[in-house]
Amino acid sequence: MPNIKPISDLTNYTVVLKDVNTTSRVFLTRNCHGEYGILTIAEIDELDHYKATYTLFSKLQKAEERAGKEGWIDADDLEKELGVSEA
Repeated sequence: MPNIKPISDLTNYTVVLKDVNTTSRVFLTRNCHGEYGILTIAEIDELDHYKATYTLFSKLQKAEERAGKEGWIDADDLEKELGVSEA
């Protein structure tokens, strides 16, 4: 169940922050409308991880679609393009 508090409760922020944990976020309202959410650092790190994973997956999907249209490059041509060679 969400923990919803008016933003004015931040005058006593230590009490508000005690209610924040990974299983219960605190949402702050302004004029009875949701305005902010307080997350733990662990939750922010997890969200950043999901965002990076989603971004990488999206780029890989676009690359696969492009390769399907334009064709794939073989490993030797890729190494030449990147300027690396097998030892």
